[in-house]
Amino acid sequence: MSFISAYLLYGLFLLLGLLPFRIFYAFSSLLAWFLNHIIGYRKKVTLANLETIHFADVKTKNHALREIYKNLADIFLEGIRAFTISKKQIIRRHRILNPELLDPYFESGSSMICVTGHYCNWEWGVFSAALYTPFHIVGFYKPIQNKWLDRIVRNSRSRYGAELASIKETAKTFEKTWDRPVIYLMAADQSPRKIDNAIRVKFLGRDTAFLHGPEKYSRQYDHPVFYADIRRVKRGYYTLYLSIIADNPASLPDGEVTRRFAEKLESVIKEEPANWLWSHKRWKLNR
Repeated sequence: MSFISAYLLYGLFLLLGLLPFRIFYAFSSLLAWFLNHIIGYRKKVTLANLETIHFADVKTKNHALREIYKNLADIFLEGIRAFTISKKQIIRRHRILNPELLDPYFESGSSMICVTGHYCNWEWGVFSAALYTPFHIVGFYKPIQNKWLDRIVRNSRSRYGAELASIKETAKTFEKTWDRPVIYLMAADQSPRKIDNAIRVKFLGRDTAFLHGPEKYSRQYDHPVFYADIRRVKRGYYTLYLSIIADNPASLPDGEVTRRFAEKLESVIKEEPANWLWSHKRWKLNR
C-alpha cells in the first residue's frame, strides 16, 4: 500500500510541476489563504514565535501573518516543483551571486560546510550548489517514513549531481567523503531532538537550543564554514550570497561557530521576518 500511495503522490507532484509558473503561484496564493484563514495551520505556534518580534500595531502584525503564510505556501509548492524544475530554471531562479569565493578552496582540495536557515527557498539549494560550483554536493535531510516516497525524493534531488544523505548517517557520510572536495549543506535552525547535544546561544532575544552538527563536524575536520544568505528577489526568484563564518573552526572556542551562524540568521530575519519558517516549534526545548 505504501508503494501505491507513494507513486500516486508522485504523479500528483509531477502534474503540479507541469503548471505554468503564473498559474502555479496563483494556486500558491489560494493555498496561503486556506492555511491562514480556514485551517489556521500551526497559527498558535506561529503567533507564539512572533512574540520575539515587536509590532507597532495589530494591522502590521496581521500583514506579517499574511506574508508568513504566503511564504509557507510558496516553499511547500516549490518543494514539489523541485521534482520537475529544469537546470535552466534553477540557474535563472536560484542564483548564487558569488560562487568564485569558493574557488581557492576547491583548488586546494578543501571541503566545507555551508549553513543556512529555513528562510526563503532552501529546497532548491541542492540543485544550485551542484550547478554553480565544481564541488561534490551533499545535502543532509530528514528521511520520509514511506520508504518508496523517500527513494523518489532522493533520486529526484540528486539528478543534477548532488547527493542526499540522511541526518541519521551524518557521521558516516563525513567519514566516507573525506578524500574529495565536498560542500555539506546544512539547514541548521531546527530545534534539536535531544537537549544534551544542543548548543545554546542568544537568538532573537531568547536563550535558544541549536543543532550541534555544523559545530561538531566543522571542528572535527577543520572544514571552513560558510553562510548562504537566501533572498527572494521576486516571487519564484531567489539569490544566494555566500559569506565566511569560520575559516579555521578548530581554532575557535567551543560554540563560536554556532553563535556566528545564529547572529547571521538573526540579522536576516530582522530585515524581512515573513520569509522565515515561523510555524515550526523553535523554542520547545527550554532549560
